[in-house]
Amino acid sequence: MNRQQQFSIMMFLQYAIWGSWTTALGAYLNKIGFAGSEIAAIYGCMWLGCIVAPFIGGQIVDRLMETQLFLGIAHLAGAVFLYMTAMQQDFSSMWTWMFIYCLFYAPTLALTNSICFRHLTNAEEEFGKIRMWGTIGWIAVGWMVTFMRSNWQTESWAGGSDLLVFAAVASAIMGLFCFSLPKTKPIDSKQNPLAFLEALSLLKDRNFLIFMLASFVVTTELQFYYIPTAPFLMDMGAEEAWITAIKTVAQIAEVAVLLFLLHVSIKKLGVRITMAIGILAWPIRYFLFMVPSLPVVISSLTLHGFGYAFFFVTSQIYVNMKAKDDMRASAQAMLTFFTLGVGNYLGTLFTGYIWDTFKTPAGDTIWWKFFLVPALLCTVMAFIFLFFFKDDSNTSEVELKSI
Repeated sequence: MNRQQQFSIMMFLQYAIWGSWTTALGAYLNKIGFAGSEIAAIYGCMWLGCIVAPFIGGQIVDRLMETQLFLGIAHLAGAVFLYMTAMQQDFSSMWTWMFIYCLFYAPTLALTNSICFRHLTNAEEEFGKIRMWGTIGWIAVGWMVTFMRSNWQTESWAGGSDLLVFAAVASAIMGLFCFSLPKTKPIDSKQNPLAFLEALSLLKDRNFLIFMLASFVVTTELQFYYIPTAPFLMDMGAEEAWITAIKTVAQIAEVAVLLFLLHVSIKKLGVRITMAIGILAWPIRYFLFMVPSLPVVISSLTLHGFGYAFFFVTSQIYVNMKAKDDMRASAQAMLTFFTLGVGNYLGTLFTGYIWDTFKTPAGDTIWWKFFLVPALLCTVMAFIFLFFFKDDSNTSEVELKSI
Protein backbone atom coordinates (compact mmCIF):
# COMPACT_ATOMS: atom_id res chain seq x y z
CA MET A 1 0.00 0.00 0.00
CA ASN A 2 1.54 3.34 -1.04
CA ARG A 3 1.31 6.52 0.97
CA GLN A 4 -1.49 8.03 -1.11
CA GLN A 5 -3.63 4.97 -0.40
CA GLN A 6 -2.71 5.05 3.31
CA PHE A 7 -3.62 8.70 3.64
CA SER A 8 -6.84 8.23 1.66
CA ILE A 9 -7.98 5.51 4.09
CA MET A 10 -6.94 7.75 6.98
CA MET A 11 -9.11 10.62 5.68
CA PHE A 12 -12.01 8.24 5.02
CA LEU A 13 -11.98 7.03 8.64
CA GLN A 14 -11.26 10.48 10.11
CA TYR A 15 -14.45 11.99 8.71
CA ALA A 16 -16.51 8.80 8.94
CA ILE A 17 -16.18 9.06 12.73
CA TRP A 18 -17.52 12.61 12.77
CA GLY A 19 -20.15 12.05 10.09
CA SER A 20 -21.61 8.99 11.80
CA TRP A 21 -23.01 11.02 14.70
CA THR A 22 -23.14 14.71 13.83
CA THR A 23 -25.83 14.50 11.14
CA ALA A 24 -28.54 12.85 13.24
CA LEU A 25 -27.57 13.16 16.91
CA GLY A 26 -29.79 16.25 17.21
CA ALA A 27 -32.87 14.14 16.52
CA TYR A 28 -31.89 11.65 19.24
CA LEU A 29 -31.23 14.41 21.78
CA ASN A 30 -34.53 16.07 20.90
CA LYS A 31 -36.31 12.72 21.35
CA ILE A 32 -34.93 12.14 24.84
CA GLY A 33 -36.06 15.61 25.92
CA PHE A 34 -33.05 17.92 25.56
CA ALA A 35 -33.88 21.60 25.03
CA GLY A 36 -32.59 23.38 21.93
CA SER A 37 -29.93 25.21 23.94
CA GLU A 38 -28.77 21.91 25.45
CA ILE A 39 -28.52 20.25 22.03
CA ALA A 40 -26.55 23.24 20.79
CA ALA A 41 -24.22 22.98 23.79
CA ILE A 42 -23.51 19.31 23.02
CA TYR A 43 -22.62 20.21 19.43
CA GLY A 44 -20.64 23.19 20.68
CA CYS A 45 -18.17 20.88 22.40
CA MET A 46 -16.53 20.20 19.05
CA TRP A 47 -15.99 23.88 18.35
CA LEU A 48 -14.60 24.47 21.85
CA GLY A 49 -12.16 21.69 21.08
CA CYS A 50 -11.26 23.36 17.78
CA ILE A 51 -10.46 26.59 19.61
CA VAL A 52 -7.91 24.98 21.91
CA ALA A 53 -6.76 22.17 19.57
CA PRO A 54 -3.77 24.03 18.04
CA PHE A 55 -2.38 24.56 21.53
CA ILE A 56 -2.59 20.85 22.41
CA GLY A 57 -1.90 18.53 19.49
CA GLY A 58 0.44 20.87 17.64
CA GLN A 59 2.78 21.38 20.57
CA ILE A 60 2.79 17.66 21.48
CA VAL A 61 3.76 16.44 18.02
CA ASP A 62 6.25 19.30 17.53
CA ARG A 63 8.21 18.49 20.66
CA LEU A 64 7.22 15.23 22.35
CA MET A 65 5.63 12.54 20.18
CA GLU A 66 5.56 11.14 16.66
CA THR A 67 2.44 12.26 14.80
CA GLN A 68 1.16 8.80 13.91
CA LEU A 69 1.46 7.69 17.55
CA PHE A 70 -0.46 10.72 18.79
CA LEU A 71 -3.20 10.09 16.21
CA GLY A 72 -3.48 6.45 17.21
CA ILE A 73 -3.64 7.17 20.94
CA ALA A 74 -6.08 10.07 20.49
CA HIS A 75 -8.52 8.00 18.44
CA LEU A 76 -8.33 4.96 20.73
CA ALA A 77 -8.99 7.20 23.74
CA GLY A 78 -11.73 8.88 21.71
CA ALA A 79 -13.43 5.52 21.21
CA VAL A 80 -13.68 5.10 24.98
CA PHE A 81 -15.02 8.61 25.53
CA LEU A 82 -17.54 8.29 22.68
CA TYR A 83 -18.87 5.11 24.27
CA MET A 84 -19.14 6.85 27.64
CA THR A 85 -21.00 9.73 25.96
CA ALA A 86 -23.38 7.28 24.27
CA MET A 87 -24.42 5.82 27.62
CA GLN A 88 -25.54 9.14 29.13
CA GLN A 89 -29.15 10.27 29.32
CA ASP A 90 -28.84 13.58 31.20
CA PHE A 91 -27.37 16.79 29.84
CA SER A 92 -24.57 17.54 32.31
CA SER A 93 -22.92 14.13 32.16
CA MET A 94 -23.30 13.88 28.38
CA TRP A 95 -21.79 17.34 27.90
CA THR A 96 -18.83 16.46 30.13
CA TRP A 97 -17.98 13.24 28.30
CA MET A 98 -18.55 14.82 24.87
CA PHE A 99 -16.26 17.73 25.73
CA ILE A 100 -13.51 15.36 26.88
CA TYR A 101 -13.91 13.41 23.64
CA CYS A 102 -13.70 16.54 21.51
CA LEU A 103 -10.44 17.57 23.19
CA PHE A 104 -8.96 14.35 21.78
CA TYR A 105 -10.65 14.46 18.36
CA ALA A 106 -10.25 18.15 17.47
CA PRO A 107 -6.42 18.14 17.26
CA THR A 108 -6.55 15.22 14.82
CA LEU A 109 -8.35 17.36 12.24
CA ALA A 110 -5.20 19.43 11.72
CA LEU A 111 -2.73 16.59 12.26
CA THR A 112 -4.25 14.36 9.56
CA ASN A 113 -3.55 17.25 7.20
CA SER A 114 -0.04 17.93 8.48
CA ILE A 115 1.08 14.31 8.25
CA CYS A 116 0.08 14.33 4.58
CA PHE A 117 2.07 17.49 3.88
CA ARG A 118 5.11 16.00 5.63
CA HIS A 119 5.22 12.95 3.36
CA LEU A 120 3.63 13.78 0.00
CA THR A 121 6.14 14.65 -2.71
CA ASN A 122 3.70 16.89 -4.61
CA ALA A 123 1.27 17.98 -1.91
CA GLU A 124 -0.17 20.88 -3.92
CA GLU A 125 -1.74 18.50 -6.42
CA GLU A 126 -2.06 15.29 -4.35
CA PHE A 127 -3.65 16.59 -1.15
CA GLY A 128 -6.97 17.62 -2.69
CA LYS A 129 -7.54 14.15 -4.08
CA ILE A 130 -6.70 12.59 -0.71
CA ARG A 131 -8.90 15.01 1.27
CA MET A 132 -11.80 14.11 -1.03
CA TRP A 133 -11.87 10.69 0.64
CA GLY A 134 -12.90 12.40 3.85
CA THR A 135 -16.10 13.57 2.18
CA ILE A 136 -16.59 10.11 0.69
CA GLY A 137 -16.21 8.65 4.18
CA TRP A 138 -18.86 11.04 5.47
CA ILE A 139 -21.22 9.91 2.69
CA ALA A 140 -20.49 6.20 3.09
CA VAL A 141 -21.02 6.18 6.85
CA GLY A 142 -24.40 7.82 6.39
CA TRP A 143 -25.53 4.85 4.35
CA MET A 144 -23.91 2.40 6.79
CA VAL A 145 -25.89 3.92 9.66
CA THR A 146 -29.05 3.80 7.56
CA PHE A 147 -28.45 0.11 6.83
CA MET A 148 -27.88 -0.56 10.53
CA ARG A 149 -31.04 1.24 11.57
CA SER A 150 -33.21 -0.16 8.78
CA ASN A 151 -32.24 -3.76 9.52
CA TRP A 152 -31.87 -3.73 13.29
CA GLN A 153 -33.91 -0.65 14.37
CA THR A 154 -31.02 0.51 16.53
CA GLU A 155 -32.52 4.02 16.72
CA SER A 156 -35.09 2.54 19.12
CA TRP A 157 -32.42 1.30 21.53
CA ALA A 158 -33.28 2.59 24.99
CA GLY A 159 -29.80 2.12 26.46
CA GLY A 160 -28.18 5.08 24.73
CA SER A 161 -27.23 6.50 21.35
CA ASP A 162 -26.62 3.98 18.58
CA LEU A 163 -24.90 6.73 16.57
CA LEU A 164 -22.27 7.40 19.22
CA VAL A 165 -21.61 3.67 19.71
CA PHE A 166 -21.13 3.33 15.94
CA ALA A 167 -18.75 6.31 16.03
CA ALA A 168 -16.83 4.70 18.91
CA VAL A 169 -16.26 1.56 16.84
CA ALA A 170 -15.08 3.66 13.88
CA SER A 171 -12.75 5.61 16.19
CA ALA A 172 -11.21 2.39 17.50
CA ILE A 173 -10.58 1.18 13.93
CA MET A 174 -9.03 4.54 13.06
CA GLY A 175 -6.82 4.44 16.15
CA LEU A 176 -5.39 1.05 15.25
CA PHE A 177 -4.91 2.05 11.61
CA CYS A 178 -2.95 5.18 12.56
CA PHE A 179 -0.13 3.09 13.98
CA SER A 180 0.53 1.84 10.42
CA LEU A 181 0.99 5.37 9.05
CA PRO A 182 4.49 6.59 8.07
CA LYS A 183 6.77 7.37 11.00
CA THR A 184 6.65 11.13 11.53
CA LYS A 185 9.13 12.40 14.11
CA PRO A 186 8.72 15.74 15.91
CA ILE A 187 10.29 18.82 14.37
CA ASP A 188 11.48 21.45 16.81
CA SER A 189 9.24 24.43 16.23
CA LYS A 190 10.56 27.94 16.74
CA GLN A 191 7.17 29.35 15.89
CA ASN A 192 5.24 31.10 18.62
CA PRO A 193 2.26 28.96 19.74
CA LEU A 194 0.21 32.12 19.19
CA ALA A 195 1.68 32.56 15.73
CA PHE A 196 -1.69 33.16 14.11
CA LEU A 197 -1.74 36.57 15.83
CA GLU A 198 0.98 37.66 13.40
CA ALA A 199 -1.55 37.35 10.60
CA LEU A 200 -3.81 39.95 12.20
CA SER A 201 -1.98 42.57 10.15
CA LEU A 202 -3.99 41.31 7.17
CA LEU A 203 -7.08 42.79 8.78
CA LYS A 204 -5.70 46.26 8.04
CA ASP A 205 -6.63 45.51 4.44
CA ARG A 206 -10.26 46.67 4.06
CA ASN A 207 -11.13 43.87 1.64
CA PHE A 208 -9.62 41.20 3.88
CA LEU A 209 -11.49 42.60 6.89
CA ILE A 210 -14.80 42.40 5.01
CA PHE A 211 -13.93 38.88 3.87
CA MET A 212 -13.17 37.76 7.44
CA LEU A 213 -16.37 39.37 8.74
CA ALA A 214 -18.39 37.54 6.08
CA SER A 215 -16.65 34.25 6.90
CA PHE A 216 -17.42 34.64 10.59
CA VAL A 217 -21.10 35.56 10.12
CA VAL A 218 -21.78 32.84 7.56
CA THR A 219 -20.13 30.23 9.78
CA THR A 220 -22.34 31.14 12.75
CA GLU A 221 -25.44 30.63 10.60
CA LEU A 222 -24.32 27.20 9.33
CA GLN A 223 -25.29 25.69 12.67
CA PHE A 224 -28.94 26.27 11.75
CA TYR A 225 -28.33 23.49 9.22
CA TYR A 226 -26.01 21.13 11.08
CA ILE A 227 -27.82 20.93 14.42
CA PRO A 228 -31.63 20.91 13.85
CA THR A 229 -31.99 19.51 10.32
CA ALA A 230 -32.48 15.92 11.54
CA PRO A 231 -35.53 16.69 13.76
CA PHE A 232 -36.75 19.11 11.08
CA LEU A 233 -36.70 16.36 8.45
CA MET A 234 -38.57 14.07 10.83
CA ASP A 235 -41.23 16.74 11.36
CA MET A 236 -41.48 16.99 7.57
CA GLY A 237 -42.25 13.27 7.36
CA ALA A 238 -38.84 11.60 6.93
CA GLU A 239 -38.22 8.35 8.81
CA GLU A 240 -35.57 8.53 11.51
CA ALA A 241 -33.73 5.51 10.13
CA TRP A 242 -33.19 7.34 6.83
CA ILE A 243 -32.01 10.70 8.20
CA THR A 244 -28.27 10.07 7.81
CA ALA A 245 -28.71 8.77 4.26
CA ILE A 246 -30.89 11.74 3.29
CA LYS A 247 -28.31 14.20 4.56
CA THR A 248 -25.58 12.62 2.42
CA VAL A 249 -27.28 14.38 -0.51
CA ALA A 250 -25.40 17.48 0.67
CA GLN A 251 -22.01 15.75 0.63
CA ILE A 252 -22.65 14.11 -2.75
CA ALA A 253 -23.39 17.58 -4.14
CA GLU A 254 -20.20 18.87 -2.49
CA VAL A 255 -18.09 16.25 -4.27
CA ALA A 256 -19.75 17.05 -7.61
CA VAL A 257 -19.20 20.79 -7.24
CA LEU A 258 -15.57 20.35 -6.18
CA LEU A 259 -14.85 18.03 -9.09
CA PHE A 260 -16.69 19.76 -11.92
CA LEU A 261 -17.75 23.34 -11.13
CA LEU A 262 -15.43 25.14 -8.70
CA HIS A 263 -12.41 25.37 -11.04
CA VAL A 264 -14.61 26.67 -13.85
CA SER A 265 -16.28 29.28 -11.64
CA ILE A 266 -13.02 30.68 -10.27
CA LYS A 267 -11.51 30.86 -13.75
CA LYS A 268 -14.55 32.40 -15.46
CA LEU A 269 -16.14 34.49 -12.68
CA GLY A 270 -13.25 35.15 -10.33
CA VAL A 271 -12.82 34.72 -6.58
CA ARG A 272 -15.20 37.57 -5.59
CA ILE A 273 -18.26 36.38 -7.54
CA THR A 274 -17.57 32.73 -6.71
CA MET A 275 -17.56 33.48 -2.96
CA ALA A 276 -20.68 35.65 -3.29
CA ILE A 277 -22.54 32.76 -4.96
CA GLY A 278 -21.36 30.52 -2.13
CA ILE A 279 -22.75 32.86 0.52
CA LEU A 280 -26.10 33.15 -1.30
CA ALA A 281 -26.45 29.36 -1.52
CA TRP A 282 -27.08 29.19 2.24
CA PRO A 283 -30.08 31.58 2.49
CA ILE A 284 -31.63 30.12 -0.66
CA ARG A 285 -31.56 26.73 1.05
CA TYR A 286 -33.07 28.15 4.24
CA PHE A 287 -35.85 29.82 2.26
CA LEU A 288 -36.56 26.49 0.55
CA PHE A 289 -36.70 24.86 3.99
CA MET A 290 -39.80 26.98 4.60
CA VAL A 291 -41.66 25.22 1.79
CA PRO A 292 -43.86 22.51 3.38
CA SER A 293 -42.70 19.75 1.05
CA LEU A 294 -40.23 16.99 1.92
CA PRO A 295 -39.04 16.52 -1.72
CA VAL A 296 -38.32 20.24 -1.99
CA VAL A 297 -36.40 20.21 1.30
CA ILE A 298 -34.32 17.18 0.31
CA SER A 299 -33.58 18.70 -3.10
CA SER A 300 -32.44 21.94 -1.44
CA LEU A 301 -29.72 20.00 0.40
CA THR A 302 -27.73 20.03 -2.86
CA LEU A 303 -27.08 23.73 -2.28
CA HIS A 304 -24.67 22.67 0.46
CA GLY A 305 -22.22 21.75 -2.28
CA PHE A 306 -22.26 25.27 -3.69
CA GLY A 307 -22.17 26.92 -0.28
CA TYR A 308 -19.26 24.87 1.02
CA ALA A 309 -17.14 24.66 -2.13
CA PHE A 310 -17.79 28.10 -3.59
CA PHE A 311 -17.28 29.95 -0.32
CA PHE A 312 -15.23 27.93 2.16
CA VAL A 313 -12.82 26.19 -0.21
CA THR A 314 -12.40 29.41 -2.21
CA SER A 315 -11.81 31.23 1.09
CA GLN A 316 -8.81 29.02 1.82
CA ILE A 317 -7.42 29.79 -1.64
CA TYR A 318 -7.97 33.53 -1.11
CA VAL A 319 -6.18 33.53 2.25
CA ASN A 320 -3.27 31.63 0.68
CA MET A 321 -3.05 34.28 -2.05
CA LYS A 322 -3.12 37.25 0.34
CA ALA A 323 -0.66 35.92 2.91
CA LYS A 324 3.09 36.14 2.39
CA ASP A 325 5.28 33.04 2.50
CA ASP A 326 6.31 33.59 6.12
CA MET A 327 2.74 33.93 7.39
CA ARG A 328 0.60 31.62 5.27
CA ALA A 329 0.23 29.00 7.98
CA SER A 330 -0.60 31.72 10.49
CA ALA A 331 -3.21 33.22 8.17
CA GLN A 332 -4.89 29.84 7.64
CA ALA A 333 -4.82 29.29 11.41
CA MET A 334 -6.53 32.65 11.92
CA LEU A 335 -9.25 31.73 9.42
CA THR A 336 -9.77 28.38 11.16
CA PHE A 337 -9.82 29.98 14.61
CA PHE A 338 -12.47 32.57 13.72
CA THR A 339 -14.66 30.19 11.69
CA LEU A 340 -14.31 26.53 12.70
CA GLY A 341 -13.60 27.54 16.29
CA VAL A 342 -15.18 30.78 17.51
CA GLY A 343 -17.73 31.16 14.69
CA ASN A 344 -19.08 27.65 15.02
CA TYR A 345 -19.18 27.80 18.81
CA LEU A 346 -21.08 31.08 18.98
CA GLY A 347 -23.28 29.80 16.16
CA THR A 348 -24.30 26.77 18.19
CA LEU A 349 -25.31 28.96 21.13
CA PHE A 350 -27.24 31.32 18.85
CA THR A 351 -28.96 28.40 17.12
CA GLY A 352 -30.01 26.92 20.45
CA TYR A 353 -31.42 30.26 21.62
CA ILE A 354 -33.46 30.77 18.43
CA TRP A 355 -34.63 27.14 18.55
CA ASP A 356 -36.04 27.61 22.04
CA THR A 357 -37.52 30.99 21.07
CA PHE A 358 -39.68 29.77 18.18
CA LYS A 359 -41.60 26.97 19.86
CA THR A 360 -45.30 26.52 20.52
CA PRO A 361 -46.61 26.03 24.08
CA ALA A 362 -46.74 22.30 23.24
CA GLY A 363 -43.00 22.29 22.48
CA ASP A 364 -43.19 22.03 18.68
CA THR A 365 -40.77 24.14 16.65
CA ILE A 366 -42.18 26.80 14.31
CA TRP A 367 -39.73 25.94 11.58
CA TRP A 368 -40.45 28.73 9.09
CA LYS A 369 -39.71 31.39 11.72
CA PHE A 370 -36.65 29.46 12.87
CA PHE A 371 -35.09 29.28 9.38
CA LEU A 372 -36.07 32.85 8.51
CA VAL A 373 -33.42 34.14 10.94
CA PRO A 374 -30.33 32.64 9.21
CA ALA A 375 -31.91 33.20 5.79
CA LEU A 376 -32.17 36.96 6.36
CA LEU A 377 -28.77 37.28 8.05
CA CYS A 378 -26.96 35.39 5.29
CA THR A 379 -28.77 37.37 2.57
CA VAL A 380 -27.75 40.69 4.12
CA MET A 381 -24.18 39.41 4.51
CA ALA A 382 -24.07 38.30 0.88
CA PHE A 383 -24.98 41.76 -0.39
CA ILE A 384 -22.58 43.50 2.01
CA PHE A 385 -19.84 41.22 0.70
CA LEU A 386 -20.79 41.75 -2.93
CA PHE A 387 -20.95 45.55 -2.72
CA PHE A 388 -17.99 46.25 -0.42
CA PHE A 389 -15.52 43.46 -1.17
CA LYS A 390 -13.60 44.57 -4.28
CA ASP A 391 -10.54 42.32 -4.27
CA ASP A 392 -10.42 39.70 -7.03
CA SER A 393 -6.87 38.36 -7.08
CA ASN A 394 -5.93 36.00 -9.87
CA THR A 395 -5.40 32.34 -9.00
CA SER A 396 -2.57 30.25 -10.36
CA GLU A 397 -2.92 26.81 -11.90
CA VAL A 398 -1.08 25.31 -8.91
CA GLU A 399 -3.61 26.82 -6.50
CA LEU A 400 -6.51 25.50 -8.54
CA LYS A 401 -4.98 22.03 -8.70
CA SER A 402 -4.57 22.02 -4.91
CA ILE A 403 -8.36 22.06 -4.41
